[in-house]
Amino acid sequence: MDRRTFLVAGAGALVVAACGGRSAADDDPTLAAQATDTPTTVPRTTASTATTAPPTTASTLAPTTAPPTTAAPLPTPARSPRNAHAPEAEVRIGTIEIPKVGLNHVLYEGITLTTLNKGPGHWPGTALPSQDGNVVVAGHRVTHSRPFRNIDQMGPGDEVIFTIGSGRHTYTFVRSEIVPPTGMHIVQQTPAKTATIFACHPPGSARFRFVVHLSYVGSATV
Repeated sequence: MDRRTFLVAGAGALVVAACGGRSAADDDPTLAAQATDTPTTVPRTTASTATTAPPTTASTLAPTTAPPTTAAPLPTPARSPRNAHAPEAEVRIGTIEIPKVGLNHVLYEGITLTTLNKGPGHWPGTALPSQDGNVVVAGHRVTHSRPFRNIDQMGPGDEVIFTIGSGRHTYTFVRSEIVPPTGMHIVQQTPAKTATIFACHPPGSARFRFVVHLSYVGSATV
């Protein structure tokens, strides 16, 4: 009699920074699939048959592709100080020049009035000159050394030059605008190298801010 054998196979299976705190009246710019089991019948064999495995071929390795590069994160601006008069250590980081208005002044780190009463202040956490991002600097218009008194006279072709250590970094005028003290966008960081300087407006009032936007030109060693 024929004998039948059943084989069963189965398988299973991721800087808000404000445009300054409340302004002082005296010129404060701060701001799986599963297989189904199937019975298989094997017929009676009369003779063994030799089977030859097919020749194997070498596997071809797929060319490897370098992973995409990830852009460095942009700087994160510090929050606007809650107390515009808060004490702040004096830190001189370089100088700022604006030939158009005859300015050549020490540049400080910080944006409280404690710092701005000494001169232009770099907004902490924003880009430094020549870095990707937005260099943000505030200054007075009518009090103390009045460094930004005439920035509203700047126009196409005018430059702002930052000297930090042995580097001299030049930016050129792009546009100007007038914003309210809550105009937070002026401190936002940019993929490109940009700079923003601002002061109270109109002169003698803290009602608005006069803002100058600049783009990076280049750097030189001094």
